[in-house]
Amino acid sequence: MTGLLEVSGLRKSYGDRVVLDDIALTVAPHDVVCLIGASGSGKSTLLRCLNLLEEIDDGVIRFEGREISDPLVDPREVRKQIGMVFQAYNLFPHLSVLDNCTLAPRRVHGISQSAAEAQARELLTRFGLGEHIDQHPDRLSGGQQQRAALVRALCTRPQVLLLDEITAALDPELVGEVLEIVRAEAAAGMTMVLATHEMAFAREVATKVCFLDQGRILEQGPPAEIFSDPREERTRQFLRRVL
Repeated sequence: MTGLLEVSGLRKSYGDRVVLDDIALTVAPHDVVCLIGASGSGKSTLLRCLNLLEEIDDGVIRFEGREISDPLVDPREVRKQIGMVFQAYNLFPHLSVLDNCTLAPRRVHGISQSAAEAQARELLTRFGLGEHIDQHPDRLSGGQQQRAALVRALCTRPQVLLLDEITAALDPELVGEVLEIVRAEAAAGMTMVLATHEMAFAREVATKVCFLDQGRILEQGPPAEIFSDPREERTRQFLRRVL
């Protein structure tokens, strides 16, 4: 099977500790792939490898058929097409929300300031941040900061969006407003790979769910299959604890 993003035989270690082992994954256009599993199972590291923030020890990562795990590939060129949103927002504190969202489109993608600002204003308004455009991140709630981080990623118009536990640092009442953006982008056809502990959301939105355990994808399949009839006992144990 071919996909927009393909991983085969991926292995990653830190010293003697194997963090990812023989990972195989295909992400087709418009897929929403949810990575689930206990903390420390390798979900975040896998996302960082896909974005070339971590060098892999073995295996191949391909994007649009091109091997991007080749050391000769410029990671900055890859990240123009594969965006990432982090758990800790990572907004620039000295910039306004608008400037955070227009920086990459202007400096990396060469979009004019007027076009970048028009796009950012439209997205920020759509996702309930229109009144906060000129504020700095420290004036926003956690949920607002994470929404701003999502808009910043969307402003670069990535082909694939990676989301790393983006609700983990939020108060429970703020989780829904962030997931609503992800839900809207999934409905619009955005290709996404996300690590999440939100099982109800994964069941509802994912096209594919991957259960990671000790650095391996123990099983993967449609949400109905993984949540209702998992093959592996380890998957059943995990789901009994979190559902």
